[in-house]
Amino acid sequence: MNYLKNTRQLLLACAALVSFSSQAAESLSVAATAVPHAEILEFIKPALAKDGVELNIKVFTDYVQPNVQVAEKRLDANFFQHQPYLDEFNKGRGTALVAVAGVHVEPFGAYSSKVKSLTELPEGASVVIPNDATNGGRALLLLQKAGLITLKDAGNILSTPKDIASNPKSIKVRELEAATLPRVLGQVDLALINTNYALEAKLNPTQDALLIEGSDSPYVNILVARPDNKDAPAMQKLAKALNSPEVKAFILEKYQGAVVPAF
Repeated sequence: MNYLKNTRQLLLACAALVSFSSQAAESLSVAATAVPHAEILEFIKPALAKDGVELNIKVFTDYVQPNVQVAEKRLDANFFQHQPYLDEFNKGRGTALVAVAGVHVEPFGAYSSKVKSLTELPEGASVVIPNDATNGGRALLLLQKAGLITLKDAGNILSTPKDIASNPKSIKVRELEAATLPRVLGQVDLALINTNYALEAKLNPTQDALLIEGSDSPYVNILVARPDNKDAPAMQKLAKALNSPEVKAFILEKYQGAVVPAF
């Protein structure tokens, strides 16, 4: 009888231990671009582990697969994009991904290896911008702000090169995949590059950009998940960690204004 009682108690204890272990070791797989997103996630990884969340970071070089794989439940979340891009992706792909938390702004910049100021741009200068709708529109708005072009609708964030109304210097605007822009910098007169790709290419936005958005940019980079897991305890722990004072200090110290906290 004592043997059965002891066995039962042992089984109950093992069950409790398994239950505790499963609760204490939740895991999240998160897609991110390398800089600064994956670096920020790596920074909070130890703190999350202490809070019972194992963070698995998957680095991507494009802006499509991170959303596709979260939507298809191959990954839990992603951290690489801003809300206008997510809205356009959901609309175009029929997905329903949602923002969980805003983290930082990456002021968008224009770079050149051929001229030292925008006034030196020659007639018919070759200019490349991202080929996705929101970042392409964002680039055109920045060119408009600099006086290089005007757009038919001055405030349309989804403007395309076809929406250029005036072009005094007859600049030639081409659209290329965002990740390739740093690689063609030496072949063009001006490239408008997302800060994450600029940083990967060892460009310093606050020093090297001839033109850059202000810190009031509306393009806040967000943690993104699905409606079915956005409120999960592990996801909320991740969101809280990304909005912590420690992350704010890390961003300010490491990126020196090239990345700006949004909280």
